[in-house]
Amino acid sequence: MTEPTLEIERQLLTEHELVIGVDEVGRGALAGPVAVGACVIGAAQLEQGAPAGLRDSKLLTAKRRLAIEPEARAWALASALGWASAAEIDDYGIGSCLASAAIRALAELWQQGIPVDRAVILLDGTHDWLTGAMQHPLPVIVRPKADRDCASVAAASVIAKVARDRHMHELLTDQPEWQVYGWDSNVGYGSVKHRTAIQQHGPCPQHRRTWLTKII
Repeated sequence: MTEPTLEIERQLLTEHELVIGVDEVGRGALAGPVAVGACVIGAAQLEQGAPAGLRDSKLLTAKRRLAIEPEARAWALASALGWASAAEIDDYGIGSCLASAAIRALAELWQQGIPVDRAVILLDGTHDWLTGAMQHPLPVIVRPKADRDCASVAAASVIAKVARDRHMHELLTDQPEWQVYGWDSNVGYGSVKHRTAIQQHGPCPQHRRTWLTKII
């Protein structure tokens, strides 16, 4: 299993005061919000080193994610989450909502006292979906597999994944009738059980209805 390092962050911190690792969770789900995690590191976090066992959230079991998430938050100088709802995704599209959620996470960091304007953003992926949406753009470095290779982004992915999974489970507590969709295991993604339940019972308000045209 690939272990993320701080090599890229170390290079970026020679030119910037802070690095903000950013990753999204829930982009491809049929139901629920998309969440964007942001994890801030500086010189002190470099010196300390990332928590042992930190990985991209997709490479960890649910049990291991729950164990490492508080360690990731404690290691970071600061962390934050931004959200965009299923209704927003239907109205504005996933690309716009990814950017909106990231900007909300950055705004939360600013409210925590983090000088976001003196940071560089390390963004997982192959496309910069963030810069065009920022009123005052920050430097953004896009790196494929950053969630696998870069500790700050791996931490952001774990923080966002744990929060989103918890949110999907809490929805079932509030609305037990939604348990037919199997969100306790698929957390809104398109499993066979989830797709079959949509066909049999129809969508609920948490579904991204514009994504269901091939199912219903």
